[in-house]
Amino acid sequence: MGRYLCIALVMLLAACGGGGKAPRNLEDACEITKERPAYLRAMKRTEAKWGVPVAVQMATIYQESKFISNAKTPRKFALGIIPMGRQSSAYGYSQALDGTWDEYRRVTGRWGAKRQRIDDATDFIGWYMDQSEQKLGILKFDATNQYLAYHEGRNGYSRGSHLQKAWLLRVADDVGARAQMYHQQLYRCGKL
Repeated sequence: MGRYLCIALVMLLAACGGGGKAPRNLEDACEITKERPAYLRAMKRTEAKWGVPVAVQMATIYQESKFISNAKTPRKFALGIIPMGRQSSAYGYSQALDGTWDEYRRVTGRWGAKRQRIDDATDFIGWYMDQSEQKLGILKFDATNQYLAYHEGRNGYSRGSHLQKAWLLRVADDVGARAQMYHQQLYRCGKL
């Protein structure tokens, strides 16, 4: 009996988030959602609730964590060898910072939300991008500018901090292109 319970728990954990590992083919939205159907269900719920398209959510998660549920920022080192902590508190699928995650949980009342759960991570992205549309006027299907506001924070975006970062503008363009690619793929395989 114990053996069957263990197998059932392992299967449940794998279905919920992939156990921290990324899907095999991150270049194909249809393959991602076929391998991890819970991702598509979570993103469709977020799209219905917050209006952020599935492809925009997917492109953001790709850029932030490559779909690794427990992703963390790299460590900092003093003198090249002494560990000094992480570059930031960003964690999980969405790479939400501690403070922003706490604000999300407080505002939405989702106190049990965890950054390494796909349902919570996509809901966070939907909430954040909904706020960016309300406060900054960035349309939810505009993956490029939504990503800039996501990366820099809404205050940083409104100050134009992103305009001085050519590397970030290139990354945001890549997010926009990936969102279009994912949308076309999902449409072609009938997942939208």
